[in-house]
Amino acid sequence: MRARLLILTAGYGEGHNAAARALAEACDAAHGPGTARVVDLFALASPRVNVVTRRAYLATINGAPRLWSRLYAWIDRSNIVPRCLWLLGRERRLLAKIIADESPVAICSTYPVYAFLLARLAHEGRKLPPHYNVVTDSISINSLWWRAGSAGWFLPNEDSAEVLRRAGVEPERLHVSGFPVPAFFGDNADRLTPPDLSALENGGGVPSPRILYIINSGTHHAGETARLLLEETAWEITIAVGRDETLRAQLTALAAGRARPAQILGWTDQIPHLLMTHHAVISKAGGATTQEAIAARCPMIVNQVVPGQEEGNYELLRRHHAGALAETPAAVIATLRAAFAQRGAGWHSWRTALATLVRNDAAKVIAAHVLAASSDPLLALDPAPAISLR
Repeated sequence: MRARLLILTAGYGEGHNAAARALAEACDAAHGPGTARVVDLFALASPRVNVVTRRAYLATINGAPRLWSRLYAWIDRSNIVPRCLWLLGRERRLLAKIIADESPVAICSTYPVYAFLLARLAHEGRKLPPHYNVVTDSISINSLWWRAGSAGWFLPNEDSAEVLRRAGVEPERLHVSGFPVPAFFGDNADRLTPPDLSALENGGGVPSPRILYIINSGTHHAGETARLLLEETAWEITIAVGRDETLRAQLTALAAGRARPAQILGWTDQIPHLLMTHHAVISKAGGATTQEAIAARCPMIVNQVVPGQEEGNYELLRRHHAGALAETPAAVIATLRAAFAQRGAGWHSWRTALATLVRNDAAKVIAAHVLAASSDPLLALDPAPAISLR
């Protein structure tokens, strides 16, 4: 069965891949397996180069954040991407072949560079289906997301839509859909919730706060933050260390003998479940983590912000009073203690504020709109004028 929807993603940040997977899942659930195909052209066309560039990207954002901040700002205001499209010849040719072979009715991209490749193919006279950008960043959105044109943009929140309006994007092309998250969040919203911190339990005691700490590659002060969390005798602690088995062994030893439960996890696919059953999550402000925390209504303590795209993720939480920034281990502990004081008054405030941002049906909404527009000329807009690709 040919894919009806082609979804283009890239491995430069987990938010792009997470959104693409959720969108494909929604398409397949609504229209049958194989309705959507997710493609990372960079990984397929130039796998060795892709590995090197991804490693360089991670090394830069984690090891030289100020350099990345300057680079991000330069890309935002320069014309470097369209001028360097010749470097992506393999990717462009592969994209043309996939479109010709599979004849998708529409294309969605969760990574902004694809809009430039599609604009180049259109400039060469290729017949293309409607293309839509699914924006995975909030507020601090690079101009690459809109400068090459598109039939429409799907935004994670109203704050981000306003950024594109101010940049001159036609309002009728902007759709505030939410960020595509797995169906698990919406399906379990009424079933999975952490214990109410204000409820009496067992003859007068209150439930223990449950804290989830997600340690990402490049996270600062991870070991010290974990140690301080495990010293808090009144909290239940879950720490996900990813693939760092050395750190996992160290923290497992530290957690031994704790009176309150503590889980030290390696790589896990249970993050959605964990977010929905914990009172708060500590993590860097990555796109996927921030949006999934919102979907779970799990207040987020941001302990690291990569300059550029992650600044907007934290800014979204700050504007809506739905989380906090704590950049040192001591600040993390102090922020959590304050949130849980007075039977969780601060935590309740954050959780209530998060409810205004939750849009757990985003993937379904985007899929339905794109597939309907592709078959109805009245719904499908012509691509917006692109910038010069010369």
